[in-house]
Amino acid sequence: MITSMGSVSLSLSRPTLASHLRALYAIAQKDWHQFWRYPLNVVGFVIQPLAFLTPVYFMGLTFSINGQAAGFAAYSGSGDYISFILLGSLLGNYVMTVFWGMGYALKNDMDSGVLESTWLTPTPRVLLLVGRTFTNLLTTTIISLATLLLAALLFGFRPTGSALEAVLPAIPMLIGLYGFGIAFAAVVLMMRDANTLVDVSSYLVNLFSGSQFPVQSLPRFLLPIALALPLTYGYDAVRGFLLRTRTIIPIGAELAILVIFMIVMVWIGVRVFNHVERIIRARGTLGQH
Repeated sequence: MITSMGSVSLSLSRPTLASHLRALYAIAQKDWHQFWRYPLNVVGFVIQPLAFLTPVYFMGLTFSINGQAAGFAAYSGSGDYISFILLGSLLGNYVMTVFWGMGYALKNDMDSGVLESTWLTPTPRVLLLVGRTFTNLLTTTIISLATLLLAALLFGFRPTGSALEAVLPAIPMLIGLYGFGIAFAAVVLMMRDANTLVDVSSYLVNLFSGSQFPVQSLPRFLLPIALALPLTYGYDAVRGFLLRTRTIIPIGAELAILVIFMIVMVWIGVRVFNHVERIIRARGTLGQH
């Protein structure tokens, strides 16, 4: 009798897929309520990219003929520079979301002293990291759509391709970013600092991936760095589908690169994080910050 009751109790406490999904929902719900406690932040998040685009728009006009930038078109295959930069800025928001959602959220838990108690739960550590980005991805999507609408009214956003096709490269790129963010969280766990790491790394990744310009315009000694980043092909493929720009390599090859990036980066990210987490537990330094 006791044995059977003990086995029932043990089976009830065993983590399941349903319990993991409930944990993800609870984390996302908590972050959702926290985000909307300060609704004016949304206004700032929408205005910030528009404030960046305004001088770019007028500067581009001074080098344009009949609204088309001939020099820009020579690199990208499209003279619509504002749509090119706007799309890159919105995609770059997702890069920032993964970096800040995983790396900086981990640092916040360290500083507030709840990291150890949170990790005592039977929820996998990687699942906790992924849960911290769910709300960020949703709010980033809402803010990006609002920014896109305002930018279309103010500057003109003229997609000539298919939005549904543009989703094809965006999905593996985003999942691959998750793997990259998980590995990045391991670095934060080791160094116990996020601000400088997030700022520098996210800026450099966005810069060399061509979020604001065609990577073909980079100097020859920097171009290999851009071509080595899978995100470069993600930006390029999304623009190719949505804006009909000239892609760096055939768009089918870019999709293949993104799928490989997705699989490899998720595998590497999880392995690196689990390895670092075991080292931190052995040292007993998880609560230090």
